[in-house]
Parts: sequence; C-alpha cells; structure tokens
Amino acid sequence: MFKSKIQILIFLFTLLHLTSCNKTNWSENFREKEKSPFGTYIIFNEAENLFKNEGKIYLKNNFYDYLDKNYNTTTEGFGNYICIKDNAYKLTKDGVESLLSFVDDGNSAFISLNYFSKNLKEALEITTNNLDKNVYDDSKLRELKGEYYLENRGFKNQPFTFDRNSRRHYFITYNKKTAIVLGTTKIDGEKLPNFLKIYHGKGSMYVHTNPIAFTNYYLLKDKENYVENVFSYLPSSTLIWDPQIKKSKFSNQKDQDNKSVFKFFLEHEALTWFLVVSLIGLLLFMLFNARRKQRVIPEINPLENTTLDFTQTISSLYLKENDHKNLVDKKIAFFLEKVRSKYLLNTNNLNKDFINKLALKSGNKIHQTKYLINTIITLNRKEECSAEELLVLHKMIDNFFKK
Repeated sequence: MFKSKIQILIFLFTLLHLTSCNKTNWSENFREKEKSPFGTYIIFNEAENLFKNEGKIYLKNNFYDYLDKNYNTTTEGFGNYICIKDNAYKLTKDGVESLLSFVDDGNSAFISLNYFSKNLKEALEITTNNLDKNVYDDSKLRELKGEYYLENRGFKNQPFTFDRNSRRHYFITYNKKTAIVLGTTKIDGEKLPNFLKIYHGKGSMYVHTNPIAFTNYYLLKDKENYVENVFSYLPSSTLIWDPQIKKSKFSNQKDQDNKSVFKFFLEHEALTWFLVVSLIGLLLFMLFNARRKQRVIPEINPLENTTLDFTQTISSLYLKENDHKNLVDKKIAFFLEKVRSKYLLNTNNLNKDFINKLALKSGNKIHQTKYLINTIITLNRKEECSAEELLVLHKMIDNFFKK
C-alpha cells in the first residue's frame, strides 16, 4: 500500500516538475506541507499507511501544552510521538521531561534531528558527533554522500545509499543497559550507530541522526524501503506528529532553549565566531567614531628642489649653442674639485706622481687613470671641442667614480 502510494506521488511530482517554471527550493526545511525536495510532505501524508487503522494528530500547539490538556497518564499505548526536524529547539527542558513521562507510560517516540539539544542528550544519556555541523552551503551539502544499514537480520548487509545532504552525524556514547543499536552509518569505512532504540519505563524512544532520509527527495528515489523498515519498529498506535511550530505557553520560560537569539548563535561554532567578530567590530567602530573630530589640517606641500631643473636648463642652453668647450671645462673643473675633496690630493700639478696617488686612492688601474688625466690635459689645452670629445670625457669620468 505504501509503495503504491509512493508511485502515484512520483507521477504527480514529475508532472508538477514538468509544468512548473519555479526554481527548485533545495533548503532543508523539513516542513510537512512543503513539496520541495527536502520537505516532509510525502512521509507526513503517507505515515498513516504504515500504521493501519490508526489516526493521526497534527499538533497545532506545543507538545507540552497538548499533553497538559489531552493526555490521561492511565492510558497505556496512547500513541507514537514523531518529530523529524533539523533541531527540536521548541522541545524545552520541561517538554523533554514530559516526553519521557509520556514514553514511560507505555508510549513510543521517534525523533530524527541534525542537532540534538543539551537537554535531550542529557535526558537520553547519549552524546553525538556531527562532522558536518558547520556545513550550510548548498554546493557543499550536495557533496555529502551517505551509506546506511539496518541491524535487522533480514537486511543487515543491505546498504541504503544516499547521494547528497547526508551529514556524517552519529552517536558517540549511549547507555548500553537501556539502548540497542538498530541502524548504522558508514563513515571512513567504519560503521557507526545512527539509529537507537532506548527503553524507558514501559515504552521506548527511537532516535535517528539523519532526518534527511525521510524527505520527499529520497522517498522519490526508491528509498521508501529504508523509511518503511525504520518505522516498522514503532508499535501500531495513533500518530502524534510534532511540526515544531509553537513554543509552550506553560513551560518554565527560563528553560526555553532558544528564547534568546544569541543562544541559537552560541550553539553553532561558525555563528558564534560571526557574532564575536561582529560585536568587536561594532565596539571598535563606536570607540573610534566617538572621539572628538577636529577640522581637517590643510596639506602644505614641501618646497621643490629646483637645482636639478636649473642645471638641466643651463645644459640645454650650452648644447643648443654647440658650446662644447665650455661644458668640457666645467666637467674638468667638477672632476678636479671632487678629487680634491674626496681623495685630498693637490691638483695643481697633474704629473706622474699625482697619477700614481690618484690611482691608488681611487682603486682604478694606473693605465686607466693615466689615460683620463692625459685626456683632461689635452682637452684643457684645446680652444674648441667636439660633441664626441665631450661624450668620451663624460663616460671616462663617470666610470672612474664608479670604482
């Protein structure tokens, strides 16, 4: 019956997909009225077929408030509580205690979550590890593949493969006196528990770490066998479906898990760091912006050094007039002045002794120094000089002082 209903829904979903032009919503909403891939429309509407001849109650108020008005503790086997969500944050501490009391009376509860609250883990004596708890981007979630197994002898070695959004979420510890493993997930080659049955009083709690397995997407991809086998562990009785749409009006307000937005941020490491960095940035902005602002100090440009411009202008005049002799005399005067100041040599007599001392102090070879001094003496005696002679003298002086 369940499989035939699924086949009909596959046809309707395919028809809807072909006739619709809206972009597919890939968010993990787990909503019972959502027909998007990761809604729970199919499992919600077909759950009654898994529990024949039993009714279904859709909670329009908080479970804690519902029990307060509608439940008689003397009624054994009243129903199966079902919650398939990302996290059951509206199930407060008082709500968890009421749920356990409900189970203790001989009822059952099935909870499948990506994130288990501290209150729920402490009450059930379990600890969990979600290796992908900080993965929110759709492209990253698409890469998360999973392989689930059920421990029942009939399909113990049969893998159920899930091709996307399968977080590596599993139980680390549990009370082995009260809990048994019904299903596992394969992570890095090791089978780790992801589906537990926890005995409590006259009833049982069933906890599952991968709610994505119960969404429309996988029920339309031939995974109805896995869902049917998981739900086969629950006894046949009235379904109490918790959509987690309202907070309790009567539960102790101090115990509301997510009464504060900050508490939700603190439950996730990435959001916690985002909150801390944002607050620090806001404080720094207020600190620097609160200081008294002074008028803008006008920029005073430093005086420009015009010596180089003046030299270039004068040089251009000499070159334009072809007065090469004048430039040669100035280059010779510049050279002799630098020799006097740098090497402390007398330049009145440019003889052999002067050449030897100059070569020694400057580090130049004697024959190069001798050639330079002879060139200077020759050019100094000329009345006119060519541009080539000026260029040769310039290069010789420049190479001399590079040593």
